Amino acid sequence: MSLASSEPQVRVRAPGKINVFLEVGCRQSDGYHQLATAFQAVSLYEDVVATHADGFTLAVEGTVDVSGVPVDDRNLALRAARLLAAETGYAGGVHLDVFKEVPVAGGMGGGSADAAAALVACDALWGTRVGQAELHRLAAQLGADVPFALKGGTAIGTGRGDELSPALARGRFDWVLVVNEEGLSTPDVYGALDRHRERHRLDIAPTRAVPEVDAGVLQALRAGDAAMLAETLRNDLQVAALGLRPDLAETLELGESSGALAGLVSGSGPTVAFLAASPEDAAELRDVLDAAGRDVLLAHGPVRGARIVG
Repeated sequence: MSLASSEPQVRVRAPGKINVFLEVGCRQSDGYHQLATAFQAVSLYEDVVATHADGFTLAVEGTVDVSGVPVDDRNLALRAARLLAAETGYAGGVHLDVFKEVPVAGGMGGGSADAAAALVACDALWGTRVGQAELHRLAAQLGADVPFALKGGTAIGTGRGDELSPALARGRFDWVLVVNEEGLSTPDVYGALDRHRERHRLDIAPTRAVPEVDAGVLQALRAGDAAMLAETLRNDLQVAALGLRPDLAETLELGESSGALAGLVSGSGPTVAFLAASPEDAAELRDVLDAAGRDVLLAHGPVRGARIVG
């Protein structure tokens, strides 16, 4: 099938994310873990420009280091384009130009945002018009965080994180993000968590078979109360990330002693996210961390999911 639109190219913008709460269940027989997470989309964006082509190609640049980003079929955006073409019978191809703001391998879902943006961009460029439900189904095949990058805003994720339900969130939450050039592998972090739990199984509480997002998180989001949310931030992967990267503990301590309401490792790390009380407090904390030699970004949430932009 070839229903290509008359537009020469389509640009789509998708956000990075912070897991403000992440409870990780036991490892399942298939190697995956059940999750309960509260996602917040934040104002660091990935732009994907889709242009008609005979084959499937990709180029990457950005404001962050992209030297480790693959440009072959290991790239999630390219896999997303191929998946949509296969599912719809589209006979042509696409060239994708990816512009990255989200730290690479930083635990903020940049690759997932690329995939979500590629799905939306190719669907519009090719005129396949599969609809939101089908885009969500395809997104879930690509990775647990891809459906949320489509949706944006604030949401609760269960299952592998891809079963989404909306969460009411009022107001604005301001984040100060300390990024690292040396990324962390998500599978490595989950593996480290499993080993940590096995070593300390007699000392820590049993892991819930079915994880749940704490009610206090939902209450804080509904209230738009940053101080209340700070009290409920949680990331079960943090202990594993700190085990692999002990230097992150010093960054957490520095931020929390310099005005942050609270801090946590974002997702599988190594990005460290600090919640601030206001945009002004966030700017002050950024200056302190910058003076201490950290690589710092400011962001706020929640923001919209993948969308076509001019």
